[in-house]
Amino acid sequence: MRKRLGFAAVMALLVLLLAPVPAVARPDQGAPVTVPALTRWTPESGAYAFRPGARLVADGPAERRVADTLAGDLRAAGHGTVPVVRGGARTGDIVVDIRSSRTSLGAEGYELHAGSRLSITGATETGAFHGTRTLLQLLAQDDRIPAGRTVDVPRYKERGVGVCACYVHISLPWLENLVREMAYNKLNQLLVELKVKSDAHPEANSWGYYTKDEIRQLVALGDKYHVEIIPEINSPGHIDPWIENRPDLQLTDSDGAKQPSRLDITQQAAFDYYTGLMDEYAQVFTAKSWHMGADEYMLGSDFAKYPQILKYAQQKYGPDATPQDAFVDFVNRVHDHAASKGIGLRIWNDGLTGANTVPVDTDTTVEHWLNVAVKPSGLIAQGYSVMNSAYSLYLIRGGFHSDTESLYDQKWDPRSFEGERLASSRGVTGAKISLWPDNGRGETENEVAVRLWPALRHVAQATWGDPHPDASYAEFVARGTAVGHAPGWRDLTRVPVADGTYTFGRSFTASVQRTADGYVTLRSAAGCLAISGGKLTLNVPLQPGVEATWDACDPTNTLQRWELEPAPGGHRLVNAITRMALTVTDDGRIVQYPADQRTPAVWHLS
Repeated sequence: MRKRLGFAAVMALLVLLLAPVPAVARPDQGAPVTVPALTRWTPESGAYAFRPGARLVADGPAERRVADTLAGDLRAAGHGTVPVVRGGARTGDIVVDIRSSRTSLGAEGYELHAGSRLSITGATETGAFHGTRTLLQLLAQDDRIPAGRTVDVPRYKERGVGVCACYVHISLPWLENLVREMAYNKLNQLLVELKVKSDAHPEANSWGYYTKDEIRQLVALGDKYHVEIIPEINSPGHIDPWIENRPDLQLTDSDGAKQPSRLDITQQAAFDYYTGLMDEYAQVFTAKSWHMGADEYMLGSDFAKYPQILKYAQQKYGPDATPQDAFVDFVNRVHDHAASKGIGLRIWNDGLTGANTVPVDTDTTVEHWLNVAVKPSGLIAQGYSVMNSAYSLYLIRGGFHSDTESLYDQKWDPRSFEGERLASSRGVTGAKISLWPDNGRGETENEVAVRLWPALRHVAQATWGDPHPDASYAEFVARGTAVGHAPGWRDLTRVPVADGTYTFGRSFTASVQRTADGYVTLRSAAGCLAISGGKLTLNVPLQPGVEATWDACDPTNTLQRWELEPAPGGHRLVNAITRMALTVTDDGRIVQYPADQRTPAVWHLS
């Protein structure tokens, strides 16, 4: 005999039946939201619930490394402390597993299965790590993850970002944010053209450098997050940051004029200088690639101004040799030096115009950015691996910005080069976006970041899976909004003091006002504090010792913007563009210097 339900019980049941259903996967639902979008998703009934008491189960040393990183990121994301344990997985646990037999997952793919517990399996440590990034993105949206399974494998081997911190300095916290964001979106390669402070060549240590300890810190973060950080010293062109004080190594034209941005490739001393710098970089970088640039050494008929280059080529390769053979000779010698250290060489494509009789070594990776006579298909046919570094993917500080929405709507993918679209991805290693400081004062770091994140997520999507997972760009942007920023990402736009008038120790009194991009301006009766003197490089006064002045206030002048950096006893003042801190000289002048050259002043604000 059935028991009848009373009125109250019936109403309670109706409330339960009519209540909103949690976002748990059903067989007809699509994949959970991630960036890049999951390539395959098989839904199941139910959900994985992340709750207090969850553990990370990891047995081997590689699994424990992945789990330890995940535990730190869960804590940084506000999910509490999750212990890492061995064996005996139970309901609610997260299992990290590496099985080399799962060869179909490749070097970076993974399988994620969500049920009563959640498991992440990779054939390699890197693959398992990528699976944890998907987990973090899902938990950023909900502690309940729809039950189901994905096998997620990237389409391209190289998925990256290039940054020129080569003239205008970029702060270490900004670069660390970039590494975290890259890993969160499964990008795996960061090219950094920068200067490391040299012990062997102190004459090269004009401003724009990083200390070796700073680079070690950045590289360690990249290693932890499976982002290979590849260094570049551009040569034999664009090398003026290194040889501006070495006229003996500068190329001399037929009129006797020195060219401070061009290395004299006919000199053994120039080659020794360059490879010596490579060896010094090897003390702090762990990457298995070296980028030598090799772009824009000569433009048009410029070789004719340097007859010694043709003479060098003919002496080495015979009477039919061309001036470009001397250039290729330099590239190949650098290649051989790198190869002797177990390092692969990378170059830009524009120097390969077809005017040479000597070929570049075919195991050199060519990064194609400019449409020249030799097309990507031709390079691939000759046996080169080619990376797509198209100009359409550039973000130039104060200049051209990649039109991410247009590229998305065009369903852009890494086969679309400047001047040619390939029918096949064979020979294409992947793609990257590039940040260049051509007008260094045109935008602050924080302004660049606003433009960067959509472009970063787009190239992550286009290199990992389907370049057009959503019907509209607005829906794709919503993906990025849903997953948010990486755990540990720092908001660099926060200002540590409220707007108001402050006395900076005994130096000056000024009105402090926050700018829209997260810096401050300092306004007094004399004007706004700025760095405006000295020699300009890319429109920025980069010389140490330049004095801070009170100029006419201009809200568009980025050199009048300052970071208030908290320090014991007060705050330091760091210029938003030059990234040098202010210090006070014995005679009371306020000047900019790198922090490792002069101790920054610390002002007590009252």
